[in-house]
Amino acid sequence: MPAFNPLVEKLAPPPVPSVFAWGRAYDGSRGPLIDLSQAVPGYPPHPDMLTLLGEMGGSTAYCGYGPIEGETVLRRAYAEHVSEVYGAEIGSGNIHVTSGCNEAFVSAAMAVAGPGQTVLMTNPFYFNHETTLAMMGVKIRTVSCAAEDGFVPQVEALAAAITPDVRALALVSPNNPTGAIYPADLLRAVFELCRSRDIWLILDETYRDFLPEAGRAPHELFAQDGWEDRLIGLYSFSKSFCIPGHRLGAITAGAKAVEQIAKIMDNLQICAPRAAQAAVARALPMLADWREENRQEIGRRAAALRAALAQVLDWRIDAIGAYFAFVRHPFPSLDSAAVAERLAKQAGIVCIPGMYFGEGQEHYLRFAFANADVPTIALLEERLKNFAAG
Repeated sequence: MPAFNPLVEKLAPPPVPSVFAWGRAYDGSRGPLIDLSQAVPGYPPHPDMLTLLGEMGGSTAYCGYGPIEGETVLRRAYAEHVSEVYGAEIGSGNIHVTSGCNEAFVSAAMAVAGPGQTVLMTNPFYFNHETTLAMMGVKIRTVSCAAEDGFVPQVEALAAAITPDVRALALVSPNNPTGAIYPADLLRAVFELCRSRDIWLILDETYRDFLPEAGRAPHELFAQDGWEDRLIGLYSFSKSFCIPGHRLGAITAGAKAVEQIAKIMDNLQICAPRAAQAAVARALPMLADWREENRQEIGRRAAALRAALAQVLDWRIDAIGAYFAFVRHPFPSLDSAAVAERLAKQAGIVCIPGMYFGEGQEHYLRFAFANADVPTIALLEERLKNFAAG
């Protein structure tokens, strides 16, 4: 048999299917399975969203190829939305629509870094970012984020890690896997660091719409002079509109970066799903109140998780926000994969091991609490109290 690409062959299999397999082995004895694994909305799309998807999906207007950069109507609508969110002037030429935020990251990373060059990330990191860079032949350097700092990176540590081979710094806020929300003043300092070191800042804000406060800009980076030459912002429509299966994300960047990304997209997919783009363009202003209700609901689920784990001895939330909590388990002799597997099979709680997100995370589990409603989250208290990993 001919050899496979060694950069791909050496990657571990996708982690989520293995976690689902643990859940399938659960016998149901403790009650219904509680799925806190993959980050998917734990409620359905709005009926109007489904109507729009059906209407656009049934139209011959979207059966052919569309613009590589995205449908004009969505680029314009999303540019207006970004301008409102950040208090900045963003035009449709600053927007590139992608097939999900994973593809947005692939495109952004390929646009700024090539084989043998380095992208800096935090540890813990989102595993798909790490594997994307690895299969591109891009080197990865990580900066550890400490629990005592709420898993927020320190500017001094980032600065020390930037060497001449580093082309970009990739951050996720609110963070996946920890949920940590990076303060606006920290992001401004990080942006200034990237500018002074002449590298790109790739900022993934997939979970931006679920910040604990409404109406406050996550940062002011898009209002800074020259942001176009240093900043690439990533976003996902999947979580806000509950349509992850329709694969729709967006990049906010300077016109020159969008031009480079279009070259990549033309080879990856040509264009993002057109019917979904047309539907979201209509839904973006129409469903603003519904999205705000969902933001509040996610906040209630976060509060429910805090309350449940506060009653369980030795289980500790070290960071929480948006969709995720990074939970320290009380079994020092076991790594997080062993604990997660036993949790799934014995207690019917499916979550992702912390060690999947980087070295040194063996004592953590990622709980994607947005997947479950408040009554379901409340069940965690009893199940964790009665769980023995041995």
